[in-house]
Amino acid sequence: MIISLPESCLLTTETVIRSYLGVYITKWKPRPSPLLALCTFLVSERHAGDRSLWKPYLQILPKTYTCPVCLEPEVVNLLPKALKAKTEEQRAHVQKLFTSCRDFFSSLQPLFVEPIDSIFSYSALLWAWCTVNTRAVYLRPRKQECLSAEPDTCALAPYLDLLNHSPHVQVNAAFNEKTRCYEIRTASGCRKHEEVFICYGPHDNQRLLLEYGFVSPCNPHACVYVSRDTLVKYLPSTDKQMNKKISILKDHGFIENLTFGWDGPSWRLLTALKLLCLEAEKFTCWKKVLLGEVISDANEKTSLDVAQKICHHLLEESSAMLQRVSHMKDEKVSLVSQLALVETLWREELKVLQASAETLASVHTSYLASPERLGSPPVVGVT
Repeated sequence: MIISLPESCLLTTETVIRSYLGVYITKWKPRPSPLLALCTFLVSERHAGDRSLWKPYLQILPKTYTCPVCLEPEVVNLLPKALKAKTEEQRAHVQKLFTSCRDFFSSLQPLFVEPIDSIFSYSALLWAWCTVNTRAVYLRPRKQECLSAEPDTCALAPYLDLLNHSPHVQVNAAFNEKTRCYEIRTASGCRKHEEVFICYGPHDNQRLLLEYGFVSPCNPHACVYVSRDTLVKYLPSTDKQMNKKISILKDHGFIENLTFGWDGPSWRLLTALKLLCLEAEKFTCWKKVLLGEVISDANEKTSLDVAQKICHHLLEESSAMLQRVSHMKDEKVSLVSQLALVETLWREELKVLQASAETLASVHTSYLASPERLGSPPVVGVT
């Protein structure tokens, strides 16, 4: 057992409804969401300062966050395309939440001397949203009649949320219904005087940055995503069946989450490439490809060749982005800390791609040396 936090220490929607905010939340229509209830409480209690019973907890919370949703737009533009798109979705979500809740915030004016707009500003809501998004633990769904039907599963866990993440440890974390405590148990050893880590999940670095605001060096789950445009960049433009192939991949869930990892291209990426590289006369075999069957020596080799080209393209892209970030660090001194975070992400992706390139080169060399192996699946993409 690493830690056992009593239920009375958890900050939940029940905590909020029992507070001075409860009467306002109960009578408001449409019913506020569980997330809004938690965010409203955080902003209000932070404003209360020394008068807040939660002051010790609020004092240890970050004053600002480094999640992409908090970064300056010019820094967000330097993120990988997929991560940039998700960041913009998150930003739009928070802005929509703020706009839709301004009337609700106005209803709280009787609780405060200061103008409500100066307390429940966009920056204040963004801080509260990031606090919940980065630090909340999961509880079994609860139902509060005065809240909307959205899942009520989040709780803030003071002190417990100081535990840092490591992808190299294994833990079990859950609320124990018998002890009425949120408990974390570790399956990994920890030496005396060493920091105790927990694992937030088997997340790649883009996910860690998006949801938690940091990048994990030497992350075994690190990967580099291949976009649809990049996927077809090195395929014959004369392939009349290309649109049909793309449609098949999309219908069977093979157009997303195609990646390069430490051990080379993922099985999903290689499978997608094998289908895209099918010769016209073997197109009817596409179902076998999705099942992992080898169609022909030529198809195996062509798909690996394309994987190599895509990998080298992404290597060049990563190197170019690192140069851009480096130049901007010289020009935008005020953004150095944000740019350093983005730089770390690109450096880690570059390392992954270099490892993938070495694996692909090794496999390609062995193919040339042993033509009889072409009929066997390549030893890459095991993730």
